[in-house]
Amino acid sequence: MKLSKKVGLIVGAGIIVVLLCIVLTVYFQQAREQQELNDKLDAATALSVKLTADKGDLEDELAQAESLLGTSQAEYPQEVHSIEYGEHIFEIIDDCNQTLGSLSFPGPSSTQVSLSLPLSGSVADIFEFIHTINTDDRFASTSVNSVNLNVGGGGATISITIYIHQR
Repeated sequence: MKLSKKVGLIVGAGIIVVLLCIVLTVYFQQAREQQELNDKLDAATALSVKLTADKGDLEDELAQAESLLGTSQAEYPQEVHSIEYGEHIFEIIDDCNQTLGSLSFPGPSSTQVSLSLPLSGSVADIFEFIHTINTDDRFASTSVNSVNLNVGGGGATISITIYIHQR
């Protein structure tokens, strides 16, 4: 059985149309995927630009924080060691011919150590102690807050604060 030429052309045209539909479907699918990838690439590029700018800002903030830290460390170079200051106070008390009634030496807070020193001795020796505390380099950051003198009994209670920073 011989097919007519017309049927052959129709079958050939049908195959061409089917192939053309397949090619167009694949083409449009690829075009849609390409557009999605381009959109994602644009979003990633925009994010990259933002992150790069944020990185620069964060590096500037880090530099400022490190500078502030350096400044703070220079202002507060060391932690106060209670035992060391206690030894210096006992030495000055002995040099000034004073007797210490009691001493409660708390650990330092983050900025200062406060002490109450009940001393007994002559008024001149008490003033010598106060002068020594105010002028001794080891107590450069110390402030004498109050002095309660008992002139008749030869004693005084001296309240001092040792600041952890240097003047």
